[in-house]
Amino acid sequence: MDQNWKDKISNHHQLGGIETSVIDNGAARGTRIAWINTGAGLRFKVVIDRAMDIADAFYNQHSLAWLSHVGITSPQPFSDKGIDWLRTFGGGLLTTCGLSHVGGPEADGYGERGLHGLISNIPAEIESIVQPDPKAGKMKMSITGIIRETRPFGPSLELRRTISATLGEAAIQIHDEVTNRANTPAPHMLLYHFNFGYPLVDEGTDILWEGKWYPRNGEENARIFREGNSFKKCPAPLESHSGSGEEVVLIDTEADAAGDSICGLKNTRLGLEMEMRYKKEQLPWLANWQHWGKDEYVTGIEPSTHPLSGQAKAREDGTLLFIQPGESKEYHVTLRMK
Repeated sequence: MDQNWKDKISNHHQLGGIETSVIDNGAARGTRIAWINTGAGLRFKVVIDRAMDIADAFYNQHSLAWLSHVGITSPQPFSDKGIDWLRTFGGGLLTTCGLSHVGGPEADGYGERGLHGLISNIPAEIESIVQPDPKAGKMKMSITGIIRETRPFGPSLELRRTISATLGEAAIQIHDEVTNRANTPAPHMLLYHFNFGYPLVDEGTDILWEGKWYPRNGEENARIFREGNSFKKCPAPLESHSGSGEEVVLIDTEADAAGDSICGLKNTRLGLEMEMRYKKEQLPWLANWQHWGKDEYVTGIEPSTHPLSGQAKAREDGTLLFIQPGESKEYHVTLRMK
């Protein structure tokens, strides 16, 4: 950010900052939110009462996120059976999945689990909001909250989430720390369900990722994710994706010399590019969800601890993570507009 603002502003909000409020109408009535404005064209809405997930996001005049018909709803912590999760799935830039199960509905000797877990329907307890102070040379801003997925006798997992940005930079930093507060080991799975939509996602937009890829339901059942298909180029809306039509590919991503996996989207026509960066060691898998329905046009780029296997399958094949009592696991994801 240039220094032309010096001696010309009375309030840092002329440049950017964090503004909290409460939605007062519709299905989200009473839901706390925080708008974060980076002062560099990027602004986004954190839904405090929905695990501090991110709903709307804009870069200059362009929307980045896909918003479902549902939109934002108030938290519904008992939407945890079968596919009830979809009833509160507003899309948005980020919906967090986990903390103990990611994948479809399932039941086994360890319990019953609904689609994608509980965490996105749990409100945060705000720990801090730090505003920028450009006159003092402090350009960073952040909001930190604690989200508890817990019950008596366990499991008891705590997510401490910090979302931060810097005045003059078009980037979002997400730092998550998951801690087991119970006295027995807790199973753990986590997926960052990033959902991108028009106009960033449009006909011809490039989907950027590298790594070995596996159609979720096998290549023999795939129509998009087959060798020779241009599945990294967004198509026009597909009639075959009306209703629940979709495809998912699972990617064992490559990492650079720093251990970072890098993916994103590039809309050459608009000159828009989004880069996502995260640690391969922390999030070894990536899911690319493609749902090209008419009026429901979205692609998900979703780093994860597991390949959407669900807790039962991960337990069976020995890949299920366990967090010991008092232990924490950390995750870092950065989104940057270029």
